[in-house]
Amino acid sequence: MEFRIGDRSLRVNIPDRARLMAELRLRLTEHQGFALATLNLDHLVKLRDDADFRAAYLAQDLVVADGNPVVWLSRLARRPVSLVPGSELVVPLAQLARDCGRSVALFGSSPEALADATESLTRRLPGLKISASIAPPMGFDPKSPAADALLAQVRDSGAGLCFLALGAPRQEILAARARNIAPQTGFASVGAGLDFLGGHQKRAPVWVQKIAMEWLWRMLSSPRRLAGRYLRCALLLPALIRDALKLRQSG
Repeated sequence: MEFRIGDRSLRVNIPDRARLMAELRLRLTEHQGFALATLNLDHLVKLRDDADFRAAYLAQDLVVADGNPVVWLSRLARRPVSLVPGSELVVPLAQLARDCGRSVALFGSSPEALADATESLTRRLPGLKISASIAPPMGFDPKSPAADALLAQVRDSGAGLCFLALGAPRQEILAARARNIAPQTGFASVGAGLDFLGGHQKRAPVWVQKIAMEWLWRMLSSPRRLAGRYLRCALLLPALIRDALKLRQSG
């Protein structure tokens, strides 16, 4: 599935979770680094206004669909992809790293959340090694020399997989920079995934997720923070639908 971003095309190049796991197993086994992004509607809004975010996204090796609107648009365009939520990837990817003999680094959020995420992961996955746990300070700039130094710390820890929990666009920008600084480490942008794992944020109930209304649950939980974001997403949808129909007609 492709999305037009200015004069460039952004592609969801991993269609489902099974294909993602197979690709990551190969890369972890071969010590090949990667940057994994999880595309959602909010990202598509930000990509239109943020040149740094666009450049970072276009530099990602792997892109999956993290959001039902992206999946629905792909079906409308007759280029279907499956839903692969980033928040649900932390445990299976950590397990994959462990099984491939690679350690894991946690980057982002807060010291307390990372400590709780570490406890949860090591309890669920006996034998998993957490080789680095980095909570950057408030106002962290992913394009700064300080960011490069922290990425070097991840590299020197020997981590095969690093979860980035900084939110968009910082995590994707950092992942793109990391490809040069830590070329043997895979960087997965998981948003609030570590906070969910450690119990510092709560996901919508399962029944809400199943009816694809998690966005509404989140907005009602934090209307001041999220109402504007979802309005911008809604305003972009007509253009995305038009583009999807053009793809469909092009065959």
